Amino acid sequence: MTDEHRAPRETRAGYPRLVPLATRWGDNDVYGHVNNVVYYAFFDTAVNGLLVEAGALDIAEGAVIGLVVETGCRYFAPVAFPDALTAGVRVARLGRTSVRYEIAIFAAGEDMAAAQGHFVHVYVDRRTRRPVPLPERLRAVLAGLARPGREAP
Repeated sequence: MTDEHRAPRETRAGYPRLVPLATRWGDNDVYGHVNNVVYYAFFDTAVNGLLVEAGALDIAEGAVIGLVVETGCRYFAPVAFPDALTAGVRVARLGRTSVRYEIAIFAAGEDMAAAQGHFVHVYVDRRTRRPVPLPERLRAVLAGLARPGREAP
């Protein structure tokens, strides 16, 4: 992918919700920084944590659950244990049964993202695993996470 097709490196101001994250000893790899796969856990933790906190998602017993169907991440600067991190979360696209989240990871005191990525949740019936329309409470919370200066599409 050429540089003109890459999203620019983001700042904290581009995200309506900031979520604190802690690194763990086991997050570091042999190269002394957080391993790339851990960023996906950061993304899941930030998004699902804020949805549970807002009362929009019941991960244990809710009739509707979100399944990740697409994900990606770009890395700009390393982070390592014991860094305190912040995840910026926003909604880039809000569909009938799905949502595209954009997430950035910021090191303490840094305004520019160390990494930024996305994932798409398709919301499905817990039992049948078939797509279902987003419940109204979930849709309302997601709409509040639209990129600053925009309404959720």
